[in-house]
Amino acid sequence: MITKRLTINQLRTILRESAGELEGVDLDGDIEDAEFDDLGYDSICLLEAGGRIERDCGVKLDDDLITSVKTPRALLDAVNERLASGV
Repeated sequence: MITKRLTINQLRTILRESAGELEGVDLDGDIEDAEFDDLGYDSICLLEAGGRIERDCGVKLDDDLITSVKTPRALLDAVNERLASGV
């Protein structure tokens, strides 16, 4: 369980385990500012990953938030903001 801060490595694992990895996309590279669309993740994939993040981190994420973030960095910022505020 992740309790204090979601890291990029933890997010990579969640993305792989909940939505898979597109052939030819290297999630181990510098992906923080890459668009989720370019990484092969659509809104359905992100909702699946968001559910996993909610369970693992113990935070509530609105579907609108999950589908509106464009990059892993934006998702990490949103999740970590909620973790810090206890939401």
